[in-house]
Amino acid sequence: MAPVPISPINVGHIDDVQELRKARPATIPERFVRDMTERPTPATALQSPNTVPIIDFSRLVRGNKDEYESEMLQLTRACEEWGFFQVINHGIDLSLLESIEKVAEDFFVLPLEEKQKYPMLPGTVQGYGQAFVFSEDQKLDWCNMFALGLEPHFIRVPKLWPAKPLKFSETVEVYSGEVRKLCQHLLEYIAMTLNLRADFFEEMFGVAVQAIRMNYYPPCARPDLVLGLSPHSDGSALTVLQQGKGGSVGLQILKDNKWMPIQPAPNAFVINIGDTLEVLTNGKYKSVEHRAVTHKEKDRLSIVTFYAPSYEIELGPIPELVDENNPCKYRTYNHGEYSKHYVTSKLQGKKTLEFAKVESKKPT
Repeated sequence: MAPVPISPINVGHIDDVQELRKARPATIPERFVRDMTERPTPATALQSPNTVPIIDFSRLVRGNKDEYESEMLQLTRACEEWGFFQVINHGIDLSLLESIEKVAEDFFVLPLEEKQKYPMLPGTVQGYGQAFVFSEDQKLDWCNMFALGLEPHFIRVPKLWPAKPLKFSETVEVYSGEVRKLCQHLLEYIAMTLNLRADFFEEMFGVAVQAIRMNYYPPCARPDLVLGLSPHSDGSALTVLQQGKGGSVGLQILKDNKWMPIQPAPNAFVINIGDTLEVLTNGKYKSVEHRAVTHKEKDRLSIVTFYAPSYEIELGPIPELVDENNPCKYRTYNHGEYSKHYVTSKLQGKKTLEFAKVESKKPT
């Protein structure tokens, strides 16, 4: 997303976690050590990694009547009960998934001084560094990020597109075009699960906003003390996650008030509902809090695409999804205003969604 001009912020010194990993300090720097209530539960105490509902995209596109109806029921259940699902047989060439993973890996192993040519300035969400840091005493995530705004073109910051590795920009362009088409198609089927016409979201969204963020989580000597990424829900309509092969199981979602690790299926995308779809569906489909944890010995790479309406669009619950049994839960607001609010707030569960909630009337 485009950088948001805000007043100067003092974020203090931020250690680069890859450099920390190389130095192997005897103790984890205090800014990364979480309070007791935030620390991840040891992996041994968690349930086994779960496979969230899996949608076979090919059955939606070209399956027979029974296959299509079965998959649509599965999609409806995934959106209503989970807010997360995986998509297999999505039609995107597996060699392209390998290529985007390779250029992301090659970027993160560049010398620090090379990566720092593309800094993520405080209060912005494009470039290399850590996003969502707004004070010098805020706890930091054990993660390095590199993010770029993609569509529409005016949100791009050309000086942040790296010259190295070779073919980085070209690969990002091709990959993002394919993921954009996947998001458009998924939203068509999601619209139909809501008894809306297939092109409902495409017409409403205008020229959809799209951004990509690559996250690299180095191994951490004390994974029990840190978080790779703080708990949050996404401000997007849809988020598409590709996890690097061979990495640790780092994604966890909050399901029934418990953190549940998610094991990505081979060559699948993990999709989640963002705050925008929660508002549009009047809470029928909910965005889900999620976080990332680290591993003592394994690293983890993830490539995340965010897909959302144009900034000019006014958003609120779809009238067809509001009635006396399901009264309006969210106000109408400008999506650009909400995006600015989201990127200038620290990651803190679903707190940013309070921006859109209708205030409950106090009894007189």
